[in-house]
Amino acid sequence: MTVKSSVQSVTYDLLRSLRMTTIFGNPGSTEETFLKNFPDDFTYVLGLQEASVIAMADAFAQTTRRPALVNLHSSAGLGNSIGNLVAAYHGHTPLIVMAGQQHRELLIGDPYLSNRDAVAMPRPWVKWSYEPARAEAVPEAFMRAYAMAVQPPAGPVFLSVPLDDWDQPLEGPAVVRDVSTRYAPDLERLRIFAERITASRRPALILGPDVDRARGWGAGVALAEKMRAAVYAPPLPDRAAFPEDHPLFQGSVGMSVKAIGERLAGHDLVVVIGAEVFRYYPYVPGEILSAGTELLQITDDPTVAAAARVGDSLLGDARLSIELLTGLVGDGGGREMPKPMSRRRSLPQTSNGTLTPGEVYAALSEVRPEHAVFVNESTSTMTQHAEWLPTVEPDSMFATASGGIGWAAPAAVGVALGDRDRGVSRPVIGLIGDGSFQYSVQSLWTAVQHDVPIVYVVMRNHEYSILKSFADLEQTPGVPGLDLPGLDIASMARGLGCHAVDVTSAGDLEKEFRLALESGATTVIVVTTQPEKAAL
Repeated sequence: MTVKSSVQSVTYDLLRSLRMTTIFGNPGSTEETFLKNFPDDFTYVLGLQEASVIAMADAFAQTTRRPALVNLHSSAGLGNSIGNLVAAYHGHTPLIVMAGQQHRELLIGDPYLSNRDAVAMPRPWVKWSYEPARAEAVPEAFMRAYAMAVQPPAGPVFLSVPLDDWDQPLEGPAVVRDVSTRYAPDLERLRIFAERITASRRPALILGPDVDRARGWGAGVALAEKMRAAVYAPPLPDRAAFPEDHPLFQGSVGMSVKAIGERLAGHDLVVVIGAEVFRYYPYVPGEILSAGTELLQITDDPTVAAAARVGDSLLGDARLSIELLTGLVGDGGGREMPKPMSRRRSLPQTSNGTLTPGEVYAALSEVRPEHAVFVNESTSTMTQHAEWLPTVEPDSMFATASGGIGWAAPAAVGVALGDRDRGVSRPVIGLIGDGSFQYSVQSLWTAVQHDVPIVYVVMRNHEYSILKSFADLEQTPGVPGLDLPGLDIASMARGLGCHAVDVTSAGDLEKEFRLALESGATTVIVVTTQPEKAAL
């Protein structure tokens, strides 16, 4: 007589085969049947709030370049997670988000903790959403979810599983499939692109986050040098894709229609690879591109290609496309080399003894450890970050891809856990504003419990500076809720198990930063800064 396995045991075996043995979650009653007798070879990373859980898994998956499994609680837990699920969607992060559903026998009566429309709830921020029609289909649904998550454009998917499914008998094993995660561009169309690039007089190259995700850093440098092109960062990138100390690097392209159009004026051809065209932030009207400027885009996301308001698009993996394109374009030796951008750094004189954001970043530049990875969510000081702490290595700068805040504090935990998983030791530095830090402060507890060495530098300016800057731009005086008095961030961090200090001078910041690195523990350094208008 054949002894049948259960849906639970077959699914765990499938997850082992897919190397998905780290689960990020915050469990509830509808998930306990999945988690019972939790296997010793699996790791459960508990987050104290679901938004933190998603961001940790997001950064872990980006760092390991493997999908991560997220375990949430029915509709309530899924609802809490959606803000950071938007970031995973825009960041092309492969996640399988699984939430429990009430018992099948109760669903007809709309019981407590049921998800009334589980499949619809996470849309449009997942690539695929599904609740198996029968328990026996659960492992196969996980396999399809995996295939959907990793295929380009990668992204999160969602499964809703009724709590009674896991105990149902099922013959194993599950069918394990292997799917492609990259596709090459149409060579004929790529040759046309190459001919247009070769014929251009003053090309510009914009390399986006998907280049870094595709391990295309070195390939992008080779293409830029062969083209002798000015290289720009796209608007608000969540990953850097080109060394910001390279002579061809010209800084950010801007964030508004007006700023980007003016920045690219004078280039006869703009080549955008691995980024949107364009992801604007403030509304400042202007020309998308000046007359005489054409645009070519290469992306692995058909939606991004369709959404471009100007230019011609080509679908293909960023790294494969760059490598093939480099072999096809003519040598740009006849072009005039772009003038290097000005790198003169100056600091404003402080009038009240309180550090400016520039002074904070300048101090950190003095103690910056080798091969450090930065996770930034200080939205009003991104210009100073780029100025004083330029990204010079691949996979070393992470930011939220959605624009919502509350991502970076838990994402730093995900990066550190991902590095540990792949046997890499790098200093992980979280650079976060005092407003942003409140959204997912619970993630500090997870960092302490897993003993990951993270140094958080929290800049406390007692306000939402980015929103005050927008209020000026939009001419909306008197907006309430933009001040943040009375936050004792260091005490909150200590309450969650961290070492935490308050500093007010550059010297003390450098001293405490060095001590934090030496300690190997999760440390929060809170530095009081002057409010400054953000560059929009």
